[in-house]
Amino acid sequence: MNQEYNSDYIVRGMAASGQIRCFAITSRTLVEEARRRHGTSPVITAALGRLLSGGAMMGAMMKSRKDLLTVQIRCSGPAQGLTVTADAFGHVKGYAANPIVSLPASPEGKLDVGRAVGQGVLTVTKDIGLKEPYSGQVQLVSGEIAEDLTYYFAVSEQTPSSVALGVLMNRDNTTAQAGGYIIQLMPDIQDEIITILEQRLREIGPVTAMLEEGHTPESMLEIILAGLDAELSPEHIPASFTCGCSRDRMEQALVSLGNQELDRLAEEEETVEINCHFCNTSYSFSADDLKKMIGKERKA
Repeated sequence: MNQEYNSDYIVRGMAASGQIRCFAITSRTLVEEARRRHGTSPVITAALGRLLSGGAMMGAMMKSRKDLLTVQIRCSGPAQGLTVTADAFGHVKGYAANPIVSLPASPEGKLDVGRAVGQGVLTVTKDIGLKEPYSGQVQLVSGEIAEDLTYYFAVSEQTPSSVALGVLMNRDNTTAQAGGYIIQLMPDIQDEIITILEQRLREIGPVTAMLEEGHTPESMLEIILAGLDAELSPEHIPASFTCGCSRDRMEQALVSLGNQELDRLAEEEETVEINCHFCNTSYSFSADDLKKMIGKERKA
């Protein structure tokens, strides 16, 4: 049952005649890509990886090709903050304000994500083509990410949910496993269905343990929803760490500074470096490049 490590994907479905909506993801490759790009320490890889996995599933809840979702955590812990952006097609990117944090293990012997994040605020912004983006905000419950997203769904979207997220690291600090699931209760769900589901969620093991055992997103949901007539979509949503930055976009950002600032930079700097926060790609522009931009701006 071992899954291919290069096949991150999201599966979604319904159960109990539409009374339950569900999503699950396997995300080892995209979390490892984030770790590689940002050089994150293990506890930050775990924190950012959980938010990337959760954000990717939340993105899959959106309907339009142009919809964008941003999940931002501002916090008092040494991580200082996390930001993730996702679309409806499994493309997700993100970064930590402080990529390198070293902390003792938690009392349970695990990476102490809650301590790395600490107290703070979680904000979800959805740009779905309306005049103003929708924004919901809640206080962090634990800093463990999954519990905070569970609280967000309950308070800000009035949708009772169970969110489970996990990242397991190898001894060499690369990503061994990553994934999660989101189970949501629809309005007017029957009490007996809630009772069955709550019992099932208490009995199920941690996400990373299930992934280590070879479970897939489908089999995790099938265990949780056994006997509840789960209907999972046969169409997977491929998930990947994807950033849309480019040299052309960075050039446009420089041009937007105006001729006077470009003149100053061309005179004072041999090379201007611009770094993309989301994917940590750097773009270099020489003084000659800047002078060419000035010429373009003046002609325009």
